[in-house]
Amino acid sequence: MPASRAARSTIHFVDEYCQLFKGLFPEVRSYEAFKLLHLDMISEIKRKSLPAIAKAVGLDS
Repeated sequence: MPASRAARSTIHFVDEYCQLFKGLFPEVRSYEAFKLLHLDMISEIKRKSLPAIAKAVGLDS
């Protein structure tokens, strides 16, 4: 089984905070989505709903 890749970095303090919860996510993709969710909660987008956040970071859902 191939080794999983490391999660992409975001802002340092978001990465540090999310690192505390990394063990809850079995896949890197899920963990990255968790980090992006936190990143977008502090962003300047007007709507903070999950669909708006997903659209802002380029996810389908």
